[in-house]
Amino acid sequence: MSSQQQRIERAVLAGAARWQETWVLVGAPLPAGGFEELRKRYGEPHRAYHNLEHVLACLEAAASVRSELRSPATVELALWYHDAIYDPRRSDNEEESARFAAEQLHSTLAPDALASVRGLILATKHAGAPIGGDDARYVVDVDLAILGAAPEAFDAYEDAIRHEYRWVPAPIFRRKRREVLTGFLERPRIYSTEHFRELLEAAARLNLSRSIARLS
Repeated sequence: MSSQQQRIERAVLAGAARWQETWVLVGAPLPAGGFEELRKRYGEPHRAYHNLEHVLACLEAAASVRSELRSPATVELALWYHDAIYDPRRSDNEEESARFAAEQLHSTLAPDALASVRGLILATKHAGAPIGGDDARYVVDVDLAILGAAPEAFDAYEDAIRHEYRWVPAPIFRRKRREVLTGFLERPRIYSTEHFRELLEAAARLNLSRSIARLS
């Protein structure tokens, strides 16, 4: 078994256990086939970063601020589903992920909780500073935590993004990626919550600046 296959197997085992923990937090029975469907989605071959490992990292980061969340259960469900639909050639992945979550969860969650999950998923479009309550700000910051990771982890993330967009010619990819990263760097604040701003803002700005320079 290759090292990549071993990583995938570890993520699946960890994901199955973590899925059960989420539903204990929700206080509802496990939906039949729920994790298996997500495992298949996040295991699609075109994914190099937006996979189950990313979801688990997001859940770990969210757990570290659980006491600050208004509804930890809906935050976790939103993170489980936020990249369930991911096609680099499309611009509506978040909308489709929110729709998919609604289809999967409508028989389990109350309508207000389901609406909250959908709204939190849509916040991960990162079109600008998140609007809505504090939970949306935490979900967005968790999803962007990789920007403030250690340099080697950030570089691996950049390599994985390039792999997901390997169909884009190199000059176009460099220009478009530079625009995306510059957009984050030019924000007054990359992170909306005090916790993640103190923890990751400085490192994120260094990583972004370094990557932009390399892409230039």
